[in-house]
Amino acid sequence: MHNTPGPAGATIYWRLSNLYFWFFALLGAMLPYWSLYLEDRGFSYLQIAALMATIQLTKIIAPNVWGWLGDRSGKRVRLVRLGSVMGLVCFAGVFLEPDFYGLMLVMLAFTFFWNAILPLYEVITLQGLGRDRARYGRVRLWGSVGFIASVALIGLVLEYVSLRWLPAILMPLFLGIAVASFCVPSTQGEVRPERTRGGISAIVFQATVVAFFAMNFLLQVSHGAYYTFFSIHLESLGYDKFSVGLLWSLGVAAEIGLFLIMHRLFHCFSMRAIALAALGLTLLRWVLIAEYSDVVPVLIVAQLLHAASYGALHAVSVNYIHSYFGHQHHGQGQALYSGLTYGAGGAAGAWMSGLLVEWHGTAAAFLGSAAAIVLALVIAGVWLRSPPAVSQAAS
Repeated sequence: MHNTPGPAGATIYWRLSNLYFWFFALLGAMLPYWSLYLEDRGFSYLQIAALMATIQLTKIIAPNVWGWLGDRSGKRVRLVRLGSVMGLVCFAGVFLEPDFYGLMLVMLAFTFFWNAILPLYEVITLQGLGRDRARYGRVRLWGSVGFIASVALIGLVLEYVSLRWLPAILMPLFLGIAVASFCVPSTQGEVRPERTRGGISAIVFQATVVAFFAMNFLLQVSHGAYYTFFSIHLESLGYDKFSVGLLWSLGVAAEIGLFLIMHRLFHCFSMRAIALAALGLTLLRWVLIAEYSDVVPVLIVAQLLHAASYGALHAVSVNYIHSYFGHQHHGQGQALYSGLTYGAGGAAGAWMSGLLVEWHGTAAAFLGSAAAIVLALVIAGVWLRSPPAVSQAAS
């Protein structure tokens, strides 16, 4: 599955882009509206936080298990197909309308398979593009297109139908992922040999690497309130579902714009400077959402700052992982990054924001997010250093 010029290359481009579109379309349907669905089902804020945390919890285990299987077998396409089909099958359990613990089990099951897809598919995409990896951004862009289209369209649909229909609306997206996975050519990928464990601990325990992981852990803790309660927060202020969807889409659009100019920022500023500036803007974002969400122009500015809180810091993190862990330990570094930050940090943030919402309301949860970023700024300011070398390909 190597890149070739002409029609064959274009075919590979579209076959690779297809799954990104459907995967992030499903993510765009889940993040803004699933918490609203859970609220409509009658679950408490703490129960909603716990259920939303399961999406992040499986990120601690799934990328490591499935990544190891992919590395050892080389059959990543088959594993992506298995994960896509099993995610669809497990999600069907939602239609039984189980109680809290039953729904948690269903969500743990389908997210274990769903969260396995993307890390495996990233490797498939880079191998499929071959030496033309510069086109990765154009392939990945369709994921953002899918997210924006899904958020806006489903928000409009939910203005006319009950939230109880959300699982039925999500099923075609799960099916789209499964069908797209069978459009990817099934070729034998690279099988990695067993690697010696020496060296990885020496990397992880460097002060700047510890600071890097701590900063990203706190960053994802701060996003817990956003991914769990942002939609509920806006609905409580009188925003309709279509407006909520547009505001989510605006954040992703800002992220796309940032990615298009990120390479220029890397040429002008150090990694450390970009990270600190992005953290400062993230702090501003959470304060604006906590205090001024009822002022539409201010809320629009806050959503545009998603370019900093996600886009800039994700791009910086990709470069840190590439630089410090190198080719030999890149898979382990990526698994640590996913598990410790998006997994553990995201789950902790969802749970802690649930406590704050239960006791003090949604605004307090975003002030808690701001507090997490203050701590991240202190850690990054004292211990974080720019990586020794940055690969342009990674940026």
